[in-house]
Amino acid sequence: MNYSSLEACLLDLEATGQLVRIKEEVDPYLEMAAIHLRVYEANGPALLFEKVKGSKFRAASNIFGTIERSKFLFRNSFTQVQDLIELKENPIKAFKKPFSHLKTAFAALKALPLKNPLNKPVLYEEISISDLPLIQHWPMDGGAFVTLPQVYTEDIDQPGIMHSNLGMYRIQLNGNDYITNKEIGLHYQLHRGIGIHQTKANKKGLPLKVSCFVGGPPAHSVAAVMPLPEGISEMTFAGVLGGRRFRYCYEDGYAISTDADFVITGEVFPGENKSEGPFGDHLGYYSLAHSFPVMRVHKVYAKKNAIWAFTVVGRPPQEDTSFGNLIHELTGAAIPQEIPGLKQVNAVDAAGVHPLLLAIGSERYTPYAPTKQPAELLTIANHILGTGQLSLAKFLFITDDANKDLNAQNVLEYLQYVLERIDLKRDIHFYTNTTMDTLDYSGTGLNSGSKVVFAAVGEPKRNLATVLPVVFNGLQQFSNPQLAIPGVVLLQCAAYVNDQTAIAEISDLDSQLNQHITEIANTPLVVLCDDASFASANLNNFLWVCFTRCNPANDIHGIAASTVHKHWGSNGPLVIDARIKPHHAPPVLKDLEVEKRINRIFEAGGSLYGKI
Repeated sequence: MNYSSLEACLLDLEATGQLVRIKEEVDPYLEMAAIHLRVYEANGPALLFEKVKGSKFRAASNIFGTIERSKFLFRNSFTQVQDLIELKENPIKAFKKPFSHLKTAFAALKALPLKNPLNKPVLYEEISISDLPLIQHWPMDGGAFVTLPQVYTEDIDQPGIMHSNLGMYRIQLNGNDYITNKEIGLHYQLHRGIGIHQTKANKKGLPLKVSCFVGGPPAHSVAAVMPLPEGISEMTFAGVLGGRRFRYCYEDGYAISTDADFVITGEVFPGENKSEGPFGDHLGYYSLAHSFPVMRVHKVYAKKNAIWAFTVVGRPPQEDTSFGNLIHELTGAAIPQEIPGLKQVNAVDAAGVHPLLLAIGSERYTPYAPTKQPAELLTIANHILGTGQLSLAKFLFITDDANKDLNAQNVLEYLQYVLERIDLKRDIHFYTNTTMDTLDYSGTGLNSGSKVVFAAVGEPKRNLATVLPVVFNGLQQFSNPQLAIPGVVLLQCAAYVNDQTAIAEISDLDSQLNQHITEIANTPLVVLCDDASFASANLNNFLWVCFTRCNPANDIHGIAASTVHKHWGSNGPLVIDARIKPHHAPPVLKDLEVEKRINRIFEAGGSLYGKI
């Protein structure tokens, strides 16, 4: 079905039993987010909040809560979009079977945006920021945020929609030092198209005009997170995916998505920044308050009976996981086609996406060599770390797949495959003093940290331990040893104090294990953590703890480690210090009182009683 509005989408979900209306008045301060989180965790329906305290507008969430529901929304266009992407990568296919692609070619006509349509429902009324559902998601958040925004900007040198950028950059609506109804915060991270537009505007000393769309057809939200090549307009993708041309006009020089439910327009002036945050983010920690661009509000528009679309992020998986899964299914082999030799890639959601990237590539450089070692894989790794948002990867595991049956989406199988084959002296490659994801506080500063590549090929070098080696039970200062996955041991130790204390602790561990390297040869990885029982409880806990709390160059050590010709390696197991550090951001935690209050919605007589 091709939706002309968010409400049309919600009515379709309701008609097919995939939406529940929340009829009770709900507080946007923590309650709405808490309800959403509980429903998402139960794999529940989309939600329409009909009475939002303090606002006349309704609000909807969990629209993309499952991959099945996400694909249902685009059931009429999904395969055509896949075909278009495949044709871009393999245009010869269209010549071989031209008649089988006529429908796809017709669908592509929807890519052309439609300017000045006769109907412009979003201009129904002008409102203020304070009229919106001001949803605060987590107790330590700095205020209310837009969490499903479509932030639109144009290239000041090449104005117009075909050179525009649409991105999902969070917007802080109130709190901190923002002047109510006059200023809002605009947060964007590295490798985002809006940064290019602001840089060009700054060089000319001119403000950047910004339009923030909320709601509208669901294809518009997906387009805002779609990793399209620079120079390709997200609005063209929205038209194809939604089966409906993106409709827009200009008011006071600002682009307006006429099908949106709300539009906030304003300007970002050179050098005007204010403190934005904290915000409970998708790594499962708060991103702290930092200086980001402030947007001077021009006007706020709303359509008649507008619906505020929102989501809640926190420790993954959350609703944004479905976005990632949807994009992965849509793009198929598109990213590997961009990087020669790359076959598969998986940004692991449970580890916060950017902290852990698993890749499968080719190893074809020296087929004549009797001993296999990474060569082409390292070329591919460098290409990955120089490509768009893939470059934000902190841990990059890469291997070939000689038997062609390895799947990077199967995280446990993949990690075992690499750990069986990795040469700890040769196959670990650090990138120091480089960029890191803005939301990752394990580094040395905002956007600053290190990366590491684990590259492994060839036949297995070890059989991974499936039973905890006895040696780990008798260690001093290190307790509660647990086997997280085959070959990986978790050790619990005292809370992290500082770098000097950590070096002493690692040295002590090294002295205790150095004499037992043969006995622990089948455990190539040891992880230090604050709570080994929690980290070993399930795979997701292990991935989250191990890869979000570590800055590779600072926190990876080795038993009997050495540096030869500036290349670091380890004779015994690697040691990753995944304890929480003093400079880390706090994890997001639910408010227990709020959890009690929302029970009314789920108990007998409540809107969600018996629905999840």
